[in-house]
Amino acid sequence: MDIIIAGTGKTGLTLARQLIAEGHDITLIDTNARVLESALERCDAMAVCGNCASKKILLEAGVKKADLLIAAADADEVNLLCCMTAHGVNKSIHTIARIRRPEYAEQVMTMPEIFPLSLTVNPEKRAAAEIERLLKYPGFLRRDTFAKGRVEIVELRIDEQSKLKDVSLSEMSGIVKCRVLVCAVLRNGEAVAPSGNFVLRSGDRIFVTAPTAHLTVLLKNLGIITRRVRKVLICGGGRVSFYLAKLLEDDNISVKILDRDYNRCVELAELLPGATVCRADCSSQQTLESQGIREVDAVACLTGMDETNIITALYADKLGMPQVITKISRGDNGFADTLPLGSVICPKELCSNDIVRYVRAMQNQTGAAISLHTIADGQVEAVEFLVDSSTRNRDLPLKKLKLRSNVLIASITHGANTEIPNGDSVFTEGDTVVVVTSGRGVLKQINDIFA
Repeated sequence: MDIIIAGTGKTGLTLARQLIAEGHDITLIDTNARVLESALERCDAMAVCGNCASKKILLEAGVKKADLLIAAADADEVNLLCCMTAHGVNKSIHTIARIRRPEYAEQVMTMPEIFPLSLTVNPEKRAAAEIERLLKYPGFLRRDTFAKGRVEIVELRIDEQSKLKDVSLSEMSGIVKCRVLVCAVLRNGEAVAPSGNFVLRSGDRIFVTAPTAHLTVLLKNLGIITRRVRKVLICGGGRVSFYLAKLLEDDNISVKILDRDYNRCVELAELLPGATVCRADCSSQQTLESQGIREVDAVACLTGMDETNIITALYADKLGMPQVITKISRGDNGFADTLPLGSVICPKELCSNDIVRYVRAMQNQTGAAISLHTIADGQVEAVEFLVDSSTRNRDLPLKKLKLRSNVLIASITHGANTEIPNGDSVFTEGDTVVVVTSGRGVLKQINDIFA
């Protein structure tokens, strides 16, 4: 497909590289020639320098023949005008806009005839919702949900005290005492698709598929003691922190926010009357101690600087903090695998996953993915599909199917019941199937899983 990406910041560049890898023709638009030149050094794309909301620039970028426009400029107003102008020139174009301001998001939802948007994304709000889910279920580094919340892929780290250290996967069920599937293991930065005789080692990060109802049993039998989060310290007062604090207030969780900027602290104090907001330097050990870091149940490191977030997370881990969450702007820097940063959240990756799923659905309206998550530092995809009348091999036992070599069926949901499949399992029309695949080839529709 011909896709225009307006804005070559972190989100725009991530999307460009991923969509180019999937065979799409990409044209980038940005007002900054140097930023655009840097982007072209990293990906094989066309480029137009100028204002993406200008009809002249959009025509130069080929908007008349484009299939999709993704507006990811810094300003919401520019993204909205860009999409409206593109739709005025090309009525059949699909448009996706990054909208961060809540009032604009509401307008888009209630005035679709004015704002012809196919999809809106808000990376910060999406990241906040992800962090809230982790805080509600301490013990996991990450949780990705499928089948309307009935099945999850959760991430755990194997350390020296873990009951799974030096245990083969075939022996794991005797320890966890519930039906789960280890669908991927990240060892020394490399993703592995493990077999039953694979032995887990200290330092491994494992990705476990399990029905949501079994997660408590899994944690209990692994000896991972969790308690309800009641107090959270948020380092940084940016958009993610604001959205997260709003969610935690609704959950009756006490929130304290630290930020260096006085004006931002005043603004947050007005917007969040139920939170405690303090002007403080999150990178200072003395400040963190004086602000009561030892008295909270979780620390969320959400400043705009990766370095500050990493330093704060390392100190919180050193103190034995029950739960640490670290926001990073780049998901490909390898920190998650080498440093004890707790749960690592990358807003642009969460946003990119939603957009990539939409792009694949555009190509394959029948059998397209319902949800898409990247795991194992982006080396593995977990994709959920609905089984319909066009799906091949329905009602056949899995042991009789010929799947692609890099594909694993991780779960099958029949109505309200989810199973971790074995060779005798079948999927029928109306079921949802979660498939895990490594980076070789793209699963655009469910029939792509078959050899």
